[in-house]
Amino acid sequence: MIAGTLPLGAGERITMKVTPAVAFAPANLVVRAMVVADADNRAVEIVAESDDFYRSSMIQLEGDKAARISQFEFRSLPPGTYEVRANLFGANGAQRASIHHQVKVIESGAGER
Repeated sequence: MIAGTLPLGAGERITMKVTPAVAFAPANLVVRAMVVADADNRAVEIVAESDDFYRSSMIQLEGDKAARISQFEFRSLPPGTYEVRANLFGANGAQRASIHHQVKVIESGAGER
């Protein structure tokens, strides 16, 4: 996990950057979730999901004392179109915000002619 300060848009509780947007399999994705400081923040969950694959990771947050940026890495993703989601949860376990991006992992050309 890394800490830092990045600006968020008006009214956004969470933003996310996923790199790369397109990759060859097996792909490694880096996801950075930026969360607005708020005493009610308790967890951020990142999900990478395709038709044939699902992986998620969750980090607990200490409200407004938590790092503003959380970094996640998903390694060796197989080919597919992935929906990458960041979900922010509050003190009562309710989802406070969610954002998503689409990522394409392309089959490598090994063996093709």
